[in-house]
Amino acid sequence: MAIMSHAQSIFKTDLKEDVGPNSWRIIKKSYDQALVEKSDYFLIEMNTFGGAVNFADSIRTLLLNSPIKTVVYINNNAASAGTLISLASDHIFMQSGSSLGAASVVNPQGEIMPEKYQSYMRGLMRATAEAKRRDPKIAEAFVDPSISIPEIKQDGKILTFTASEAAKANIINAEVKSLNEVYQQLNVQPSNVKSYKKTWVDQVIGFLVNPIVHGLLIMGIIGGIYFELQTPGIGFAIVLATVCAVLFFAPLYLQGLADNWEIAIFVIGVVLLALEVFVIPGFGVAGILGIIFVLCGLSFSMLANDFFDFKISKPGVLMNSFLIVIGSMVLSVVLLVLFGRNILHSPAFKRLVLADEQRADSGYTSSVPKVNMINKTGVARTVLRPSGKIEVDGVWYDAVALDSYIDLGEQIIVEKHENYNLFVRRVADKTVQS
Repeated sequence: MAIMSHAQSIFKTDLKEDVGPNSWRIIKKSYDQALVEKSDYFLIEMNTFGGAVNFADSIRTLLLNSPIKTVVYINNNAASAGTLISLASDHIFMQSGSSLGAASVVNPQGEIMPEKYQSYMRGLMRATAEAKRRDPKIAEAFVDPSISIPEIKQDGKILTFTASEAAKANIINAEVKSLNEVYQQLNVQPSNVKSYKKTWVDQVIGFLVNPIVHGLLIMGIIGGIYFELQTPGIGFAIVLATVCAVLFFAPLYLQGLADNWEIAIFVIGVVLLALEVFVIPGFGVAGILGIIFVLCGLSFSMLANDFFDFKISKPGVLMNSFLIVIGSMVLSVVLLVLFGRNILHSPAFKRLVLADEQRADSGYTSSVPKVNMINKTGVARTVLRPSGKIEVDGVWYDAVALDSYIDLGEQIIVEKHENYNLFVRRVADKTVQS
């Protein structure tokens, strides 16, 4: 059916990804631009399988309260959260071959979530349909298979409409063949249509919030912290960790995911780890709490929550967030164990860092002399956790503790000598004062 009122202009944007922080940010920016342009219609071209309920509700609320007439053009799919957004618009058009519905709340494996999630979604769908004078029972049937509408769907089945079925049920305005037909239905000339153009900032933020990029940034954070704690003062490592942390948290903060308290948890975790290494001997409560705080700070920042209330996020996202962080941390540790020492001693790395001047008259040497060091004894001149500095016969060397941890001032004995590395063990019950 044609809409008889004449509209001078349309402002168009796309929703062709999972509903989440990035799509919400783009739609909000597009809508604000439509207000500036004083457009008569705000149109969303949609092709989505759904997403996070909280961000879908944000878009829904924006459409419900809009002084501009809102339009959703479904180009292929409007499932789950996409259905909720569609019902919040003033006009819905579906391209032939598209589908609308299947709005039950599911986890990432596609399994139906418990009733409390379905009840919340049913309420949203019903209220949205009532606000736009659409059949609320049909809206509920998109979520609840127990809703009985014999003339439309089988009992026990979740409702999904084709374009023609949705038009017959008066849920949409019309089935169309193309976007130009939507413009004809709205009596708008294509020349009066403006579209949102993504900026390079949009592209960068969209790239940085990719889970794979998240994993790489977390590896950079952990690797930088590791190198800085192992070799304090090298400079480049802490810069790398800081840059990766900024690139990790900044996009999430701008999109409303990372909150101040989540970033604070991460910072506290790093401080606790530093205290454990430089101030508190051994590895105890501070170190364990530091790891937990870093883990939680990174994980919580990746998903929407209301101070530990994660029901507003898509089910299963919390577990996925922890898996991404834990997996990245484990992979970082494995790579650091395998390649860490080689990286520290590589010419390329040394050109990137600022090192203190190490003079021969202070006991430093550029490499281990090619003499037999096995069974020689010495003293730990720094904490070995497991790497650090030792002194043997008045000369300082890099060393790795076979005991995993050797405290400052403890007597050591050299057990292995491989390339530039000495592997040492604590001499039991003997400590030499430095």
